Amino acid sequence: MENSEITILLADDEPDILEFLGYNLEKEGYKVLKAKNGHKALKIAREHRPQLIILDVMMPVMDGMEACTEIRKIPELADSLIAFLTARGEDYSQIAGFEAGADDYITKPIKPKLFVSRIQALLRRYKSVPDDSNIISLKGFTIDKDRYAVLIGDEEVTLARKEFELLQFLVSRPDKVVSREDIFDNVWGEDVVVGDRTIDVHIRRIREKLGIDSIKTIKGVGYKFDEG
Repeated sequence: MENSEITILLADDEPDILEFLGYNLEKEGYKVLKAKNGHKALKIAREHRPQLIILDVMMPVMDGMEACTEIRKIPELADSLIAFLTARGEDYSQIAGFEAGADDYITKPIKPKLFVSRIQALLRRYKSVPDDSNIISLKGFTIDKDRYAVLIGDEEVTLARKEFELLQFLVSRPDKVVSREDIFDNVWGEDVVVGDRTIDVHIRRIREKLGIDSIKTIKGVGYKFDEG
């Protein structure tokens, strides 16, 4: 996918930041949409279905956390990547962001080259997973790779893109213990910097959404998918 085919939604209540970051993304050939608050970002996201959504945490009307939570409820946006952009670097804020369904966390101020590099690293993860078998039937649920969907019976469960990729990665290695390092490298990529609690948050959300206990925690090592 060429840069010109990628749409990025940038939401921040500071006009200077919108202009500055938008300019640097447009310079790389991306199509950039802008919003001044979370409510406007949600509306634009529905209309344009951007591949990447960058949300400032602290915004009026609707903040970034709320906007992210609402976006993750929209099936058509399930494969959109979401990154938080914020001056707040506290661990609790990052954990809350991943709980809301974010894929990455970018702390500002950030130099233009580093910002673009982080965005490019994120977008490298925006791809379909090639596989001859696009439907995987498991005990209790079915994975449809083409639609990035998980079905429990006839009911479709919406997972965020990283939740889906994490589930698929574990399922592809049944009964095998997978280290946290392998998960980071294969699901997030080596260039993406995320907090230590990221995997834990995503695993918990998958368990809650699917109502399964097949993903086992192996203390001090990682996780495994138990076919049972």
